[in-house]
Amino acid sequence: MMRAVVIHAPRDLRIDRITVADPGPGEVRVRLAAGGICGSDLHYYQDGGFGTVRIMEPMILGHEAAGTVVAVGEGVTTVGAGDRVAINPSKPCGRCRFCIAGHRQQCLDMRFYGSAMRFPHMQGIFRDEMVVAAAQAVPVGQDTPLEEAAFAEPLSVALHAVTEAGSLVGKRVLVTGTGTIGCLVVLAARHAGAAEIVATDVSDPALAIVGKIGADRALNVASAPQALATFGADKGYFDVAFECSGNGRVLTGLPEVVKPRGVITLIGLGGETALPVNLLVTKEIALRGSFRFDAEFAWATRLLAHRAVDVRPLLSGTFPLERAVEAFELAADRSRAMKVQLSFNE
Repeated sequence: MMRAVVIHAPRDLRIDRITVADPGPGEVRVRLAAGGICGSDLHYYQDGGFGTVRIMEPMILGHEAAGTVVAVGEGVTTVGAGDRVAINPSKPCGRCRFCIAGHRQQCLDMRFYGSAMRFPHMQGIFRDEMVVAAAQAVPVGQDTPLEEAAFAEPLSVALHAVTEAGSLVGKRVLVTGTGTIGCLVVLAARHAGAAEIVATDVSDPALAIVGKIGADRALNVASAPQALATFGADKGYFDVAFECSGNGRVLTGLPEVVKPRGVITLIGLGGETALPVNLLVTKEIALRGSFRFDAEFAWATRLLAHRAVDVRPLLSGTFPLERAVEAFELAADRSRAMKVQLSFNE
């Protein structure tokens, strides 16, 4: 019997006991070491879901984690017992037209760990051990700290967004919203060759972190609502903007500061909002969405293994499994935390 972090109802988070099977053909069993609490985990914990997605049965939370392979099933050659791995929470079907076309993040039958979007729910990763398909256990190198390897999933989201925006070499970049994803977009954009990065948020603690990890300027648009106004001169300043806050009012203002033939990439999820369509048309601005990731997961593990992207400044705290409720409460407080992780098997 193994421990797992299970949400039963809003604010009803329990440490339950579950069974773990032996790996079958093509599978591996992983002993978890570190798991990061994501925004969707917080939605399940605080509200029981988001939008029309609601918890209909007890569900193990978590989709950001890394650990060590302890057993492999028949036919597995990609990893062996003792290998350190990050777990890719995406399990696309491989058969639908999007998978065949190479856009597996749009899979028609996606199974994503820790998600209540389907019923029965896809149980998550926050547990002592679990069995996964060998392809989902991606090696991170034996010297990579597992708390850093657990950033592979959110870093993949940032890398996918940067890829969707096109080349950033020598470009001026704006990042709006500096939660974990926004900060990782800053790191990914700098790695991709951005010449200048400006970041905005309404939280001074978050902006202090983004300033340390590579943003040239960090602007608080709550205390200085007109902070971006000067960037609208001469048809705009930025080549690319990444909208990570999910705030419709932020999105509405971006066409003013993005120059003609620039790109606005949307990552943050939010409600419906009105857009200045005439400005988008006359400035020939490309508006793109970016959802999850695919091949970027393996890229993320390589960057983390070589510390080409240093995520250490983003880790605000680590809690043992038994203190999961305390960890979730801290993770929900943006004034005190960026990324909070659970530690397993201690």
